[in-house]
Amino acid sequence: MRLVVDLNRCQGYAQCAFLAPDVFTMHGEEALLYDPHPGDEQRERLARAVAACPVQAITAEGLDGTGPLPGSTGGTAPGRLPEASDGR
Repeated sequence: MRLVVDLNRCQGYAQCAFLAPDVFTMHGEEALLYDPHPGDEQRERLARAVAACPVQAITAEGLDGTGPLPGSTGGTAPGRLPEASDGR
């Protein structure tokens, strides 16, 4: 898995640190530290943390075990399906 946090978007709500404390930690009140390559044992907690981010600053590749999440590299917000090629 590969994890990326847009630190310019992150507002320090710390939902990720609460849900996946072995991957995310807050340093002070606003600085987020994280492991960009967490182990597979963190998969379920990471899925919850990605979904819980109020500003959608977290993206993950390989979270479902098959490849990038919809939106993690395609520009779609997490939890949304990418648009069909015919614009639907």
